[in-house]
Amino acid sequence: MPAAVRGGSQAQARPRGKSPPSPKRAPARRPAASAQPRPAGAGLSPKHALIAAAGVLALSLVGVLATGGRGERIAQTITAGVDERFGQAGFRLRAVHVEGASPMATPDIVAAAGVYRDQPVLGLDLEAVRQQVEKVGWVKEARIVRLLPDTLVIAVVERHQLAVWQHAGRTVVIDERGQPIPEADPGRFPTLPLIVGAGGAEMAPGILPTLAQRPRMMERMEALVRVDNRRWDLRLKDGSIIQLPAVGEEEALMQLEQLDQRSHILELGFERIDLRNPDVVAVRPRQTAPAGQLVAEGA
Repeated sequence: MPAAVRGGSQAQARPRGKSPPSPKRAPARRPAASAQPRPAGAGLSPKHALIAAAGVLALSLVGVLATGGRGERIAQTITAGVDERFGQAGFRLRAVHVEGASPMATPDIVAAAGVYRDQPVLGLDLEAVRQQVEKVGWVKEARIVRLLPDTLVIAVVERHQLAVWQHAGRTVVIDERGQPIPEADPGRFPTLPLIVGAGGAEMAPGILPTLAQRPRMMERMEALVRVDNRRWDLRLKDGSIIQLPAVGEEEALMQLEQLDQRSHILELGFERIDLRNPDVVAVRPRQTAPAGQLVAEGA
């Protein structure tokens, strides 16, 4: 028989049951931050912008192939949206650089390009710009380069100004092929040779290089006159006339050089030198000269 526990209850002690765990309190939720709309284009890097553009343009191409004309209109709308998106990301025209052009030609070239500040750069039709620039009289050929994010480079080869041509009350600058440069102001080219007469513009490129090799002649020449569209007269600043043949112009000028070396005829002055006969150089002195007769020099 079990011994009684002094001071204890006669009832058998029961094990204490574990109290159920108190429920955990869920952490208080922070109030959600209100979503602020991001400005269009914010955080759009140039790299990501180009990737997005490639995807959009690819989808546009699929639309064109799938739906024909309607797809083309859709593609144009999407492209305009892409241009605007890029513009918001900073791809807008800020600078135009013209290379290879003179200061006189540059304003005409920029005007012909037809671009304007803040225009979307990626939307520029470079081929159309090139064609417009090459319509300018100053320009022989052009190349257009787009430098992202905001620059357009117009590189040109400018036509060489050869002479000033005067005919039928009209005066224009011509290039090395005898073609007029409409934008060039003849008054701004006082050092260019003066060509006069019908057919002079087309034929000037053939004779001017020959004359350019004779600086003494060029510095005395006032104008090169085309006669009957078949030969040239050289009119000097002192009023003298040198008549060149229809063919063999260079040989005739060599004869004149030989005569000048012997007699310094270009310094003494004369009324007319006739070089049309390859066998004889005929010199007519000025009316005021003591000898008023025709002087003939052997070739």
